[in-house]
Amino acid sequence: MRLLPAFRRSRPLKPRLGAALRGGSARVRRSCAVIRRGVRRPTKRALGLTVTTLGLGTLVVSGLAQVEMETKLASFLPVDDPVMEDLETVNQSFGGDPVVVLVESNMPRQQFENNHLLPLLGMEGELAELSNVATVYGPGTMLNQIAGHTQDLLAELSGRRDGIRTQAVDEAKRDGASDAAAERAGDEAVREFDQRYGDLLVQGLPAGLPTLHNSDFVQQVVFDAEGAPRPQWRFVVPRDDAVAIHVRPRHGLSEEATGELVSDVRSTVSDADLDARDVTVSGVPAVSAGLGAQVRSEVPLLGGIAIVAIGACFVAIPWARLRYRLLPLASALLAVAATLAVFGWIGRPISLGVVAFLSVLLGLGSYYPTYLAKRAAPRVVTAVVLATSASFATLVLSPLPFVRDLGLALAIGVLMAAGIGTLLFRRSHRAGAAPVAATAGETPPAATGASGGRVPRPFVRLVAVAGIVLVGASGWLALPNLGLDGSFRQFTAGLPEMADAEHVESVVGSSGELDIMLRGDDVLAPEAFDWAQQAHNTAVANQGDELRTVTTPSSLLRFLGSDPTAGQVAAAVRLLPAYLTDAVFRSDSEVALLSYGVQLDDLDTLHALRDDLRESLPDVPDGYEMAITGLPVAAVRAHELLSENRVLSNVAGIAAAGIVLLIVLRRRADAARAVLAAGTATGAGLFALWLLDVPLSPLTVAFGSLTAAVACEFTVMLSEATRRRSPSLRRSVLLATATSALGYVVLTMSDLAAVREFGLLLTGSVLLSLISAHCVVWATGTGPGERAGPATTATQTNASESVVAVP
Repeated sequence: MRLLPAFRRSRPLKPRLGAALRGGSARVRRSCAVIRRGVRRPTKRALGLTVTTLGLGTLVVSGLAQVEMETKLASFLPVDDPVMEDLETVNQSFGGDPVVVLVESNMPRQQFENNHLLPLLGMEGELAELSNVATVYGPGTMLNQIAGHTQDLLAELSGRRDGIRTQAVDEAKRDGASDAAAERAGDEAVREFDQRYGDLLVQGLPAGLPTLHNSDFVQQVVFDAEGAPRPQWRFVVPRDDAVAIHVRPRHGLSEEATGELVSDVRSTVSDADLDARDVTVSGVPAVSAGLGAQVRSEVPLLGGIAIVAIGACFVAIPWARLRYRLLPLASALLAVAATLAVFGWIGRPISLGVVAFLSVLLGLGSYYPTYLAKRAAPRVVTAVVLATSASFATLVLSPLPFVRDLGLALAIGVLMAAGIGTLLFRRSHRAGAAPVAATAGETPPAATGASGGRVPRPFVRLVAVAGIVLVGASGWLALPNLGLDGSFRQFTAGLPEMADAEHVESVVGSSGELDIMLRGDDVLAPEAFDWAQQAHNTAVANQGDELRTVTTPSSLLRFLGSDPTAGQVAAAVRLLPAYLTDAVFRSDSEVALLSYGVQLDDLDTLHALRDDLRESLPDVPDGYEMAITGLPVAAVRAHELLSENRVLSNVAGIAAAGIVLLIVLRRRADAARAVLAAGTATGAGLFALWLLDVPLSPLTVAFGSLTAAVACEFTVMLSEATRRRSPSLRRSVLLATATSALGYVVLTMSDLAAVREFGLLLTGSVLLSLISAHCVVWATGTGPGERAGPATTATQTNASESVVAVP
């Protein structure tokens, strides 16, 4: 009850509530007014920018969706070369390099017993029915084909022999010969037949019924009297306790289809009921599929690590306001996406070089916003961008497709990174604040050294320049004597598939096929068959230690002996199963193939083998042509081309960068300094490789082009910083060095030996480029005509227009 008077003495509730509502309504009206003032009608420029951004984003996303990766071994082989054309002909005619299934038994000849041979035959049949399989060569299938045709062949030969004898006897009697004379005429008529086919009859008839259930037949066909596999069987029966099944894929399979085929082969082998000690699936397609899987797993991993490392570097170093420090990394990432989208739109698959491309472009692409933020003149930045792109573009001169792809991707990516970085930088500037605060203490231009001090005396400069030239020249002189490993084995070293490949090679005795191809109107003609016999005998006699016979016309038609007629060759080919003859003769009888197994681990030995074959093989008959081809020969040719072009590959990048700088820069002396620094850094790197006895690889053989891109850029920017006495611009070069080195060091985490080596070499090239650039700028200084003057003032004016300083 005491509360009621107090309540009555207080202000009335209704007036208070009304006042509160009126006040709230006023605040709401003021807020709405603020919102209306803030929400302006979009301008045409803003709408156009939005539409353009959405359109470009759609193009990039759709392009990325079309990107394909290809790491087939063909990307390690030369393009536009006659050797590759011959290899293409062989692959189209007889199928690609096979997937090899090696089955090792617990006991000798165990796989040729009935309870083991039939499951083996069943597995070979399932392999032959897989999609994208051209043909399957295995002991079970070959025996099954031979068993069926042997009966027909022996019956036809026996009937033919009887017919020849009967015809000779009848003709002799019609001519009036006595019975004894007629019999002698019959014996004389079949003598030539017996000389040609007698061995075959003797081998076939005592073995009993030609069937896989007849162990005597199987053993006699496959093994000789000593129990060793016959020479013509060794490519599928390398030892008495091992058999090899060759699954040849169809020509022109994509990498995805090749990987699926290898997976299907593994599944089929795993499901087969084979009683064996060990079963190994290997071969060139299996190694290629393993390499592709490794690259696909490494690209996101290494790319992610590189992004984190470079981003941490930009955040940790106080080069700009914190919220703008990741701007360079963002421009590099957008450049990577845009470059890959270009490859997707033009329908060009990316190869192994994409692993290196990501880290290289993430490091390089982040340079340009930092240069602009540090008030570098736009013309100078444009010059270094174009020079870097031109240097990378010279990698397209490489004979290897994956190196060409790397050069093309980097050349496009650098331009993309510079353009995107400039746009982002200017947008941040228009948003109301530049990404970097003004640098205090920068003095007007003066003739200074790289460290901001006085230019050294002329004698000291002369001695320094002479020393720089001497260091660089020592490496260039060592270049012709540097080792070169052009084998694609270095790109597969460390893969699990390589361990299987090495095991199969140790059992089979070879890891690749060298082919002698004969082309003409009719390779079944007597002169062509005779040449094939002579070529095989010559190859085995002279290079038998390096060659292991796989299939040849003479080994397939061994029973014909020497000098068969055209009809006899045609009849033999008709009688033998197409399963066998198609491995030697193309269906149109215009191509014949002599295949030999060789080892791929020594390119020098293969090089000598190829040259010896070219010199020793007999001359082909008129109207025919011969070619030595195959994957080993293509690898030798790639190594040969890399070695021949090693000097050009290193000079081209430096020359291209120098020419661009000479055209674009106002100060021609800076272009000369850049070329000198690039040559010095390259020479020092080559000299270090020579001292450490590190061979060049297909990626590092163009060391000069890779180094020139960074050395020229650093030299030009340091020269600009020196003239302006700009510590901030000089620090941007150090920041660029750090980000590049981090991006390249990430490559050393790869499981691929060649990529690790490439990362180490690039890291060293960046450090050498920085050192060389500092030394060259310090030793040369600025010429008398490059002191403070109108040109420098104009440059500073342009730079100040690009950046608004923020206190």
